[in-house]
Amino acid sequence: MIIYMYDDRFDILCVTNRLLCKEAFLERIEKIALAKPTGVILREKDLNETDYRELAKQVMERCEKHHVRCILHSYADVAATLNCPALHLPLPALRVLSSEKKAVFSMLGASCHSVEEAVEAEALGCTYITTGHIFATDCKSGVPGRGIDFLERVCESVSVPVYAIGGITTDTIAKVRKSKAAGACVMSGLMTCENVRVYLENLK
Repeated sequence: MIIYMYDDRFDILCVTNRLLCKEAFLERIEKIALAKPTGVILREKDLNETDYRELAKQVMERCEKHHVRCILHSYADVAATLNCPALHLPLPALRVLSSEKKAVFSMLGASCHSVEEAVEAEALGCTYITTGHIFATDCKSGVPGRGIDFLERVCESVSVPVYAIGGITTDTIAKVRKSKAAGACVMSGLMTCENVRVYLENLK
């Protein structure tokens, strides 16, 4: 198992949603991994643990082949069983994760929606957090984005890397780059774009 570490550049993480894909999901993952984002968070929250584990195996294989970090989501036992060193959790799940299970992962992230949650996640052992939603997004239709000022407050409240999420596109990413965020998470664009390589290059 290859462990990929953070570096000093602005990171772009792909967050998956196979239900948005217009082609076979694993074909899309292959293209994304080939285009080399900093990492791929396999979200797929609708899958049960068994189905998620089977999909995770296949996604991890494609990420490892192209030396792209794969971060599993929600299912700590699946990540441990598959020897995946990176796990992302909703904050309620992080709160009940035992110290023994936390120790399995060299990379542990959580989704946070306030400064208070970010501070709590760091105290609970997170090595990075995602926070949002920063801009308006179809995923949260009708709910205004929290904005760059909110992102800055979160970044200033913790010492771990912070990744902006929500409404991150080629049109909005420049504002995130100017913030103190370590990077950005992109879902819809990378799931639906016509040319993954060109889209990711434009984000970079």
